[in-house]
Amino acid sequence: MRTPILRAVGIWKRFGAVQALQDVSLDLYAREVLGLVGDNGAGKSTLIKILSGVYLPDRGTVELDGRPVRFTSPRDARAMGIETIYQDLALAENIDVAGNIFLGRELGYGWGVLRVLARHRMEEEASRVLDRLEIVVPSVRTLVRSLSGGQRQAVAIGRAVYWDARIVIMDEPTAALGVRERARVLDLVRRLREGGVAVIMISHSMPDVFAVCDRILVLRRGVKVGERRTAETSEEEIVRLMVGVEAA
Repeated sequence: MRTPILRAVGIWKRFGAVQALQDVSLDLYAREVLGLVGDNGAGKSTLIKILSGVYLPDRGTVELDGRPVRFTSPRDARAMGIETIYQDLALAENIDVAGNIFLGRELGYGWGVLRVLARHRMEEEASRVLDRLEIVVPSVRTLVRSLSGGQRQAVAIGRAVYWDARIVIMDEPTAALGVRERARVLDLVRRLREGGVAVIMISHSMPDVFAVCDRILVLRRGVKVGERRTAETSEEEIVRLMVGVEAA
């Protein structure tokens, strides 16, 4: 039996009177794309924020490579190779592509007030990771505000890969994209898997989920109500699980 690269066991989380998660477990394997689906309020965002260090669970454990871990901040999760790409992408529109890939982790020389940004090196490294993923942008010096939605999503993915992510969590990566850009982003997800990265993808788009995910985990009102291999289920069955109608 393979050991999951990431495992959540019996996760509970409450916010005041709202029970956001109830005894939810999840396994994620290397070179796998796991779809996480459910209607609004199902607990998807709460679960990924626990896996990425934003929240601590009230009960339950998170394991990485079979060992218990405790993330007290997103920095802890990133240090262990978990990068999260939220729907807003956390990109700075007034900074160029290279600057966004290194945002908050800029390369430089010297110390303190004498520290100088290694601008040329950051541009070279940014170009290298974008080329590796076959991401096309006008230039690494292009301001992010000038990029299309799909190109912005690609830059966010490139940033995660540059920082040696072993696990990438993606929140609605194809939302508000046109058909062509949606296809390009899904191709990037496939390249991540082929490169050995494990992916958790939250999406409301069943065609996108079925296009790239190996397994699908369904949440409803904070409870895990189903888990299916994509090749062994259908969009109709997944939707029935999401809305609470028993599959025939």
